[in-house]
Amino acid sequence: MVELGEVAEMFIDGDWIESKDQSDTGIRLIQTGNVGFGEYLDKGDKARFITDEKFKELNCTEVFEGDVLISRLPDPVGRACLVPKINSRMITAVDCTIVRFNPNKLMSKLFVNLTKTENYYKNIFQYLTGASRQRISRSNLYQIKIPLPPLSVQQEIVAEIEGYQKIIDGARQVGENYKPKIKVDERWEVVELGEVSENLDSKRKPVTKSDRKNGPYPYYGASGIVDYVDDFIFNEDLLLISEDGANLISRNTPIAFSIGGKTWVNNHAHILRFKNIETQKFVEFYLNSINLENYITGCAQPKINQEKLNKMPIPLPPLDVQKEIVARIEEEQKLVDANKKLIELFEGKIKEKIAEVWG
Repeated sequence: MVELGEVAEMFIDGDWIESKDQSDTGIRLIQTGNVGFGEYLDKGDKARFITDEKFKELNCTEVFEGDVLISRLPDPVGRACLVPKINSRMITAVDCTIVRFNPNKLMSKLFVNLTKTENYYKNIFQYLTGASRQRISRSNLYQIKIPLPPLSVQQEIVAEIEGYQKIIDGARQVGENYKPKIKVDERWEVVELGEVSENLDSKRKPVTKSDRKNGPYPYYGASGIVDYVDDFIFNEDLLLISEDGANLISRNTPIAFSIGGKTWVNNHAHILRFKNIETQKFVEFYLNSINLENYITGCAQPKINQEKLNKMPIPLPPLDVQKEIVARIEEEQKLVDANKKLIELFEGKIKEKIAEVWG
């Protein structure tokens, strides 16, 4: 176990850059918000810069690809990231510590992985100061103790972790890029959604969190389960469609999803009942595959009202074709779900490997 500062060639804070010193172009200012939990967060839309002249005037310290930035502010205090290659010169804010490790003592990639463990934050905790907003000083950060395996062992560990990470990244790409695709045949009948479903919005009941009693039944909102309660409203197969929320625009999660069994639904999701499950699933997959912006009202609070929902045109093939399409997409989704499990498995392997380093 060694003090963090002992294995660094450079261990200094970033620069005090006030708002008046900043510009829209020039040398990139990396802030604490760019330091994620073991990863660099670009946030290019919020990027700030300083000019070359201001860099010289303030005698700033330049940050380079491969340096490590440690945030001395929450949340959490002590989180760190490797600086990536970006098409700009870089500096960082005063609340970030720049660490350039001695390559003959500690690999930067190993250290960043160590910062994603409970052991690391236990060591950080004893040095925190501040009541309303905790922080750590650079001098205290310097004293944080970390395990230091021989360099050859470090290389083996990093190579193993990077191999796992490649699998995780590939599996994550599958999940992030997969969306159900339905090739519409122009010969299919086009119907309004309200013609093939029954709207049950009048039966939904919102319950404030303070009034909910914990139980076994899922309590659904606009994007899925938000709680579990002691009672239920429905006990059947239904399709829920997000009524409001930013996800209608971002589409980070499906806006249509099937539920079954005993459930409770609040007023942020439309509720539709279908005569057969194949049509329900077909409509679910179709709605998740198309752009719905023409049906959304409101900017600050996007919303699809019941009238627009019921009038949505749905190209509906014969029932046997619906079954074929649903079966194909469900098989694809099984593969996507398998990739999600793969991510969990290999993230677990990384945690186990780093835990071994801490002993």
